[in-house]
Amino acid sequence: MPPEDKLIRRFYTPYEVAHHNTPDDCWVSFLGGVYDLTRLIKSNPGVLSEPLIKVAGQDISNWFDPKTRDVKTYVCPVTNLERFYTPMGRFPHIPPVEPMGNWDNSFGIPWWKDRKHFIGNLSARIRTIRIKNVLTGQEDILEVPSEETVVEIRERYLDLNWHAKSYTFKALVKVPDSDDFEFQELDMNKTLEENGVPDETPQFEDLQVPTDFYVPILHLHWNDDLTVA
Repeated sequence: MPPEDKLIRRFYTPYEVAHHNTPDDCWVSFLGGVYDLTRLIKSNPGVLSEPLIKVAGQDISNWFDPKTRDVKTYVCPVTNLERFYTPMGRFPHIPPVEPMGNWDNSFGIPWWKDRKHFIGNLSARIRTIRIKNVLTGQEDILEVPSEETVVEIRERYLDLNWHAKSYTFKALVKVPDSDDFEFQELDMNKTLEENGVPDETPQFEDLQVPTDFYVPILHLHWNDDLTVA
């Protein structure tokens, strides 16, 4: 579990994971999940934690079998026994190749299956949006997980505008069965896609058009209410 002073999100971007890249603050992602391994490293100091420290802030899905969600294995050509595949070196909860009297297997669930290290999901696709404050004219560009609802996007925007909860979020949305567009208030509990604000980045990529050719804009309208700021 993340420390109490860290904001818990449902989804994280690879950029956010990459920020946690030290032994004292070590996150990794694999198979669509984000994991905080800081406490694991502190409880396993020394050589065993070195492989984890080397990949801090990175995606390590290639370490695991997506079907079993377990560490990949191979058959040793010398012993003809199945071994865990750890080319970067053995890490916590991986048994030694040879029998050892000091091997402690009392940890129970290996860390890659232990939900206490899980802190959220890795976004499958990031989208870029512009947020324009109609009151002040200020514009900010954010990268957000496409799976997040507008209220979750607002939580991210609070870092840039402490009064974000005192605004109504609107966007230019296509009218159903029409070629017209109109500004509509967004449903805070739906994603941008569900609100009629599609992510057109895949089409731009297919057409080899720069992905920043068009960035959707969310318009913030002041509610004249600081009580929720």
